[in-house]
Amino acid sequence: MAIDGGQIIYSIVVPVYNEEAVLPVLVRRLGLLLDRLDASAEAIFVDDGSSDTSPIVLQALAKSDPRFRYIGLSRNFGHQVAITAGMDAAQGDAIVVMDADLQDPPEVVEQLIAKWREGNDVVYARRLSRAGESAFKRATAHVFYRVLGRMTSVRIPADVGDFRLIDRKVLDALRQMPERDRFVRGMIAWLGFRQAEVSFHRLERAAGETKYPLFKMARLAMSAALGFSDAPLRLAIWCGLAVSSLALLYGGWVLLLWMTNDPHLVAGWSSIIVIVSLLCGLNMLMTGIVGLYVGRIHAEAKHRPLYVVQNRVGFERDQADASYRTSRSA
Repeated sequence: MAIDGGQIIYSIVVPVYNEEAVLPVLVRRLGLLLDRLDASAEAIFVDDGSSDTSPIVLQALAKSDPRFRYIGLSRNFGHQVAITAGMDAAQGDAIVVMDADLQDPPEVVEQLIAKWREGNDVVYARRLSRAGESAFKRATAHVFYRVLGRMTSVRIPADVGDFRLIDRKVLDALRQMPERDRFVRGMIAWLGFRQAEVSFHRLERAAGETKYPLFKMARLAMSAALGFSDAPLRLAIWCGLAVSSLALLYGGWVLLLWMTNDPHLVAGWSSIIVIVSLLCGLNMLMTGIVGLYVGRIHAEAKHRPLYVVQNRVGFERDQADASYRTSRSA
């Protein structure tokens, strides 16, 4: 349903980064979805510093079709920040986040809305299958969700990405969490509220290449682990205690050899080198773990903006409508 100046009920947030190959199909399927919805809706494209023609295509679309809006970030801030920028600009009562690669089928949005209409505040889409992904990626994703579930007291649903619907009151609560190293799906899980799920089969990318290679996946996993669990710090403590205990045992054994005048007490420097290397390595590991937490504290203490918007297209219509309504009231 087209936006006619009335209240927007549904906001669909789509982060985009170099997706020129898939945009024609994505825009067509989103347009069909918006036509089928039972209330006014908007689709917000957040360009996360694309270097291809995606910004040109999306700005032209936002100028010609009032259902579509465009936010261009000044550089690449990352997928999680782009999601945040789109949700900050969303005006709907129900906000849907989906990827631009069409692995998240737009048609599933209607199922999410149906669950929201039943009174659920968060409706997440669980992947039953992951077509087009390597066995290694599927295996590491499986291990990641299970390990994260054991590390944190927050129940983060397994096999669930950022494809979900959240109610306006959930978004209002989420916007009170300004941390920079963001793991949005974990932040929403931490908030609680009434949640439900919709299952779907994740498809292959419609075109283009994945924007989440192994390095970015590892970085996201690190943000999740550090942001929602103190298990790494507790691991450092237990490793330190274990090494100290072993060192005491070894010291006692050496003392026993000295008291019995064992001729093999000084057999060489190899054992000393091994122990010193082990202790130095563990010390560096523990210092690195603590340093990660200190680095996150430093990033938060600088209070820099989470993102910078270079330009916005399509939002000026709302400002004009608001000014017109104000003048009419006066």
